[in-house]
Amino acid sequence: MRKICIINQKGGVGKTTSVVNLAAGLSRSNRKVLIIDIDPQGCLAFCLHDESTKDLYDYLIENADIRECVRPLGINLDIISSKETLTKAETILSKEGNVTHLRRKLQNLQGYDYVLIDCAPSLGILNQNALLFCHEAFIPVSTDILGHRALKRMKEAVEVLSKVFDHQIKVTKIIPTLYDRRVKVCKTVLKDIKNEYYEIVADPISYNSKLKEAPKTGQSIFSYDPKSQGAQDYLRLVKSVIYDEARVIKECYPEKSPPVKTVKGGAKALMVEA
Repeated sequence: MRKICIINQKGGVGKTTSVVNLAAGLSRSNRKVLIIDIDPQGCLAFCLHDESTKDLYDYLIENADIRECVRPLGINLDIISSKETLTKAETILSKEGNVTHLRRKLQNLQGYDYVLIDCAPSLGILNQNALLFCHEAFIPVSTDILGHRALKRMKEAVEVLSKVFDHQIKVTKIIPTLYDRRVKVCKTVLKDIKNEYYEIVADPISYNSKLKEAPKTGQSIFSYDPKSQGAQDYLRLVKSVIYDEARVIKECYPEKSPPVKTVKGGAKALMVEA
Protein backbone atom coordinates (compact mmCIF):
# COMPACT_ATOMS: atom_id res chain seq x y z
CA MET A 1 0.00 0.00 0.00
CA ARG A 2 1.47 3.34 -1.07
CA LYS A 3 0.85 6.12 1.43
CA ILE A 4 1.30 9.55 -0.11
CA CYS A 5 0.96 13.11 1.19
CA ILE A 6 0.13 15.73 -1.40
CA ILE A 7 1.65 18.69 0.37
CA ASN A 8 3.04 22.19 -0.02
CA GLN A 9 3.11 24.90 2.61
CA LYS A 10 2.27 27.39 -0.15
CA GLY A 11 -1.42 27.69 -1.01
CA GLY A 12 -2.99 27.86 -4.45
CA VAL A 13 -0.69 25.37 -6.14
CA GLY A 14 -3.25 22.71 -7.02
CA LYS A 15 -2.97 20.26 -4.12
CA THR A 16 -6.65 19.40 -3.92
CA THR A 17 -7.06 19.37 -7.70
CA SER A 18 -4.17 16.93 -7.90
CA VAL A 19 -5.58 14.68 -5.18
CA VAL A 20 -9.02 14.54 -6.82
CA ASN A 21 -7.74 13.75 -10.28
CA LEU A 22 -4.89 11.48 -9.30
CA ALA A 23 -7.28 9.45 -7.14
CA ALA A 24 -9.87 9.30 -9.91
CA GLY A 25 -7.28 8.20 -12.46
CA LEU A 26 -5.81 5.53 -10.20
CA SER A 27 -9.24 4.16 -9.33
CA ARG A 28 -10.05 3.94 -13.03
CA SER A 29 -6.81 1.98 -13.44
CA ASN A 30 -8.06 -0.75 -11.08
CA ARG A 31 -6.30 0.59 -7.99
CA LYS A 32 -8.25 0.76 -4.75
CA VAL A 33 -7.82 4.29 -3.39
CA LEU A 34 -8.62 6.01 -0.10
CA ILE A 35 -8.38 9.80 -0.01
CA ILE A 36 -8.15 11.61 3.32
CA ASP A 37 -8.74 15.33 3.76
CA ILE A 38 -6.54 16.61 6.57
CA ASP A 39 -7.23 20.27 5.79
CA PRO A 40 -9.82 21.90 8.11
CA GLN A 41 -10.97 24.01 5.15
CA GLY A 42 -12.60 20.85 3.76
CA CYS A 43 -11.82 21.66 0.13
CA LEU A 44 -11.65 18.01 -0.88
CA ALA A 45 -15.17 17.30 0.36
CA PHE A 46 -16.40 20.46 -1.36
CA CYS A 47 -14.85 19.50 -4.69
CA LEU A 48 -16.41 16.04 -4.55
CA HIS A 49 -19.77 17.12 -3.08
CA ASP A 50 -19.22 14.83 -0.12
CA GLU A 51 -21.73 15.30 2.71
CA SER A 52 -20.51 12.72 5.22
CA THR A 53 -21.87 13.16 8.73
CA LYS A 54 -18.83 11.51 10.30
CA ASP A 55 -15.41 12.76 9.31
CA LEU A 56 -11.73 12.74 10.24
CA TYR A 57 -12.29 14.67 13.47
CA ASP A 58 -14.76 12.05 14.67
CA TYR A 59 -12.27 9.30 13.88
CA LEU A 60 -9.19 10.97 15.38
CA ILE A 61 -10.66 12.56 18.50
CA GLU A 62 -14.09 11.05 19.17
CA ASN A 63 -12.91 7.49 18.38
CA ALA A 64 -15.71 6.85 15.90
CA ASP A 65 -15.55 3.55 14.04
CA ILE A 66 -13.61 4.04 10.83
CA ARG A 67 -16.44 2.34 8.94
CA GLU A 68 -18.68 5.25 9.93
CA CYS A 69 -16.17 7.77 8.57
CA VAL A 70 -15.25 6.18 5.24
CA ARG A 71 -17.66 7.00 2.43
CA PRO A 72 -17.56 5.38 -1.02
CA LEU A 73 -17.34 7.81 -3.92
CA GLY A 74 -17.40 5.24 -6.70
CA ILE A 75 -15.74 2.06 -7.85
CA ASN A 76 -12.37 1.66 -6.10
CA LEU A 77 -12.58 5.10 -4.49
CA ASP A 78 -13.36 6.05 -0.86
CA ILE A 79 -13.00 9.24 1.16
CA ILE A 80 -12.56 10.32 4.77
CA SER A 81 -13.55 13.97 4.63
CA SER A 82 -13.02 16.93 6.94
CA LYS A 83 -14.67 20.17 7.88
CA GLU A 84 -14.06 23.09 10.23
CA THR A 85 -14.30 20.89 13.34
CA LEU A 86 -10.88 19.49 12.45
CA THR A 87 -9.39 22.69 13.86
CA LYS A 88 -10.34 21.29 17.29
CA ALA A 89 -8.22 18.23 16.57
CA GLU A 90 -5.36 20.51 15.58
CA THR A 91 -5.62 22.34 18.90
CA ILE A 92 -5.73 19.12 20.92
CA LEU A 93 -2.81 17.50 19.11
CA SER A 94 -0.78 20.72 19.28
CA LYS A 95 -1.19 20.92 23.05
CA GLU A 96 -0.01 17.33 23.34
CA GLY A 97 2.70 17.71 20.71
CA ASN A 98 1.43 14.40 19.33
CA VAL A 99 2.82 13.89 15.83
CA THR A 100 2.03 10.16 15.46
CA HIS A 101 -1.66 10.05 16.36
CA LEU A 102 -2.80 9.52 12.76
CA ARG A 103 -0.21 6.80 12.17
CA ARG A 104 -1.24 4.98 15.32
CA LYS A 105 -4.93 5.18 14.43
CA LEU A 106 -4.37 3.92 10.88
CA GLN A 107 -1.62 1.38 11.54
CA ASN A 108 -3.92 -1.56 10.78
CA LEU A 109 -5.52 -0.02 7.69
CA GLN A 110 -5.82 -2.58 4.90
CA GLY A 111 -7.56 -3.12 1.60
CA TYR A 112 -6.17 -0.19 -0.39
CA ASP A 113 -3.46 0.14 -2.99
CA TYR A 114 -3.13 3.88 -2.38
CA VAL A 115 -3.86 6.28 0.46
CA LEU A 116 -3.66 9.90 -0.68
CA ILE A 117 -3.76 12.69 1.90
CA ASP A 118 -4.76 16.22 0.93
CA CYS A 119 -2.79 18.49 3.26
CA ALA A 120 -3.37 22.06 4.35
CA PRO A 121 -0.97 24.81 3.16
CA SER A 122 1.07 24.75 6.36
CA LEU A 123 3.60 22.78 8.38
CA GLY A 124 1.26 22.41 11.35
CA ILE A 125 0.67 19.44 13.60
CA LEU A 126 -1.91 17.82 11.30
CA ASN A 127 0.47 17.88 8.36
CA GLN A 128 3.24 16.50 10.55
CA ASN A 129 0.91 13.65 11.48
CA ALA A 130 0.23 13.06 7.80
CA LEU A 131 3.93 13.04 6.90
CA LEU A 132 4.72 10.60 9.70
CA PHE A 133 1.99 8.25 8.48
CA CYS A 134 3.09 8.36 4.85
CA HIS A 135 6.28 7.15 3.21
CA GLU A 136 6.01 9.41 0.17
CA ALA A 137 5.36 13.08 -0.46
CA PHE A 138 4.17 14.56 -3.75
CA ILE A 139 4.75 18.32 -3.98
CA PRO A 140 2.60 20.29 -6.44
CA VAL A 141 4.45 23.47 -7.34
CA SER A 142 3.16 26.45 -9.30
CA THR A 143 5.48 27.35 -12.16
CA ASP A 144 6.36 30.82 -10.90
CA ILE A 145 9.15 32.34 -8.83
CA LEU A 146 7.39 32.04 -5.47
CA GLY A 147 6.34 28.50 -6.28
CA HIS A 148 9.94 27.50 -6.95
CA ARG A 149 11.03 29.11 -3.68
CA ALA A 150 8.34 27.28 -1.70
CA LEU A 151 9.31 23.96 -3.30
CA LYS A 152 12.84 24.17 -1.92
CA ARG A 153 11.55 24.85 1.59
CA MET A 154 8.94 22.12 1.46
CA LYS A 155 11.41 19.49 0.28
CA GLU A 156 13.81 20.57 3.01
CA ALA A 157 11.04 20.29 5.62
CA VAL A 158 10.29 16.70 4.57
CA GLU A 159 13.98 15.84 4.85
CA VAL A 160 14.23 17.46 8.29
CA LEU A 161 11.18 15.57 9.54
CA SER A 162 12.56 12.28 8.22
CA LYS A 163 15.81 12.84 10.10
CA VAL A 164 14.40 14.26 13.34
CA PHE A 165 11.79 11.53 13.79
CA ASP A 166 13.80 8.72 12.14
CA HIS A 167 10.94 8.11 9.73
CA GLN A 168 11.33 6.74 6.23
CA ILE A 169 9.71 9.27 3.91
CA LYS A 170 10.96 10.95 0.76
CA VAL A 171 9.71 13.24 -1.96
CA THR A 172 9.00 10.93 -4.88
CA LYS A 173 7.13 13.27 -7.21
CA ILE A 174 7.19 16.99 -7.94
CA ILE A 175 4.16 18.12 -9.93
CA PRO A 176 4.57 21.43 -11.80
CA THR A 177 1.15 23.10 -12.01
CA LEU A 178 -0.51 26.16 -13.55
CA TYR A 179 1.89 25.91 -16.46
CA ASP A 180 1.46 28.22 -19.45
CA ARG A 181 3.96 27.59 -22.23
CA ARG A 182 3.28 31.09 -23.60
CA VAL A 183 4.65 32.71 -20.44
CA LYS A 184 8.42 33.06 -20.20
CA VAL A 185 8.63 32.76 -16.41
CA CYS A 186 6.68 29.48 -16.49
CA LYS A 187 9.14 28.01 -18.96
CA THR A 188 12.12 29.29 -17.00
CA VAL A 189 10.87 27.95 -13.66
CA LEU A 190 9.97 24.58 -15.18
CA LYS A 191 13.45 24.31 -16.68
CA ASP A 192 15.06 25.19 -13.34
CA ILE A 193 12.93 22.65 -11.46
CA LYS A 194 13.82 19.92 -13.95
CA ASN A 195 17.51 20.78 -13.70
CA GLU A 196 17.43 20.52 -9.90
CA TYR A 197 15.12 17.54 -9.41
CA TYR A 198 14.95 15.93 -12.85
CA GLU A 199 14.45 12.33 -11.66
CA ILE A 200 11.23 13.09 -9.79
CA VAL A 201 9.68 15.91 -11.82
CA ALA A 202 6.42 15.00 -13.56
CA ASP A 203 5.27 16.48 -16.84
CA PRO A 204 3.59 19.83 -16.12
CA ILE A 205 -0.12 20.31 -15.51
CA SER A 206 -1.13 23.15 -17.80
CA TYR A 207 -3.37 25.97 -16.70
CA ASN A 208 -6.79 24.85 -17.93
CA SER A 209 -10.19 26.42 -17.31
CA LYS A 210 -11.85 23.00 -17.21
CA LEU A 211 -9.84 22.12 -14.11
CA LYS A 212 -11.30 25.23 -12.47
CA GLU A 213 -14.86 24.34 -13.50
CA ALA A 214 -14.92 20.66 -12.53
CA PRO A 215 -15.19 21.13 -8.71
CA LYS A 216 -18.51 22.95 -9.14
CA THR A 217 -19.98 19.72 -10.53
CA GLY A 218 -18.39 17.42 -7.94
CA GLN A 219 -16.56 15.53 -10.67
CA SER A 220 -12.99 14.72 -11.58
CA ILE A 221 -11.65 16.14 -14.82
CA PHE A 222 -11.97 12.66 -16.36
CA SER A 223 -15.74 12.75 -15.87
CA TYR A 224 -16.26 16.45 -16.45
CA ASP A 225 -14.30 16.84 -19.68
CA PRO A 226 -12.23 13.77 -20.62
CA LYS A 227 -10.97 15.41 -23.83
CA SER A 228 -9.63 18.52 -22.13
CA GLN A 229 -5.96 19.39 -21.75
CA GLY A 230 -6.37 18.99 -18.00
CA ALA A 231 -7.56 15.40 -18.42
CA GLN A 232 -4.65 14.61 -20.73
CA ASP A 233 -2.15 16.11 -18.28
CA TYR A 234 -3.50 14.23 -15.27
CA LEU A 235 -3.69 11.00 -17.24
CA ARG A 236 0.04 11.32 -17.91
CA LEU A 237 0.61 11.87 -14.21
CA VAL A 238 -1.43 8.79 -13.30
CA LYS A 239 0.52 6.68 -15.78
CA SER A 240 3.84 7.90 -14.38
CA VAL A 241 2.76 7.10 -10.80
CA ILE A 242 1.74 3.59 -11.84
CA TYR A 243 4.95 3.14 -13.83
CA ASP A 244 6.97 3.97 -10.69
CA GLU A 245 5.10 1.51 -8.43
CA ALA A 246 7.57 -1.37 -8.21
CA ARG A 247 10.65 0.82 -7.85
CA VAL A 248 9.16 3.20 -5.29
CA ILE A 249 7.69 0.45 -3.12
CA LYS A 250 11.10 -1.22 -2.99
CA GLU A 251 12.88 2.05 -2.17
CA CYS A 252 10.46 3.72 0.24
CA TYR A 253 8.52 1.10 2.14
CA PRO A 254 10.01 -0.87 5.03
CA GLU A 255 9.36 -4.60 4.79
CA LYS A 256 8.00 -4.70 8.32
CA SER A 257 6.95 -1.63 10.25
CA PRO A 258 7.49 -1.58 14.03
CA PRO A 259 4.55 -0.98 16.38
CA VAL A 260 3.60 2.68 16.51
CA LYS A 261 4.28 4.55 19.72
CA THR A 262 3.12 8.03 20.58
CA VAL A 263 5.86 10.49 19.66
CA LYS A 264 5.92 14.01 21.02
CA GLY A 265 7.58 16.72 19.00
CA GLY A 266 5.51 19.23 17.16
CA ALA A 267 6.27 22.29 15.15
CA LYS A 268 9.53 23.31 16.83
CA ALA A 269 11.24 20.17 15.53
CA LEU A 270 10.26 21.07 12.00
CA MET A 271 11.32 24.69 11.90
CA VAL A 272 12.68 25.56 8.47
CA GLU A 273 13.73 29.14 7.91
CA ALA A 274 11.26 30.95 5.67
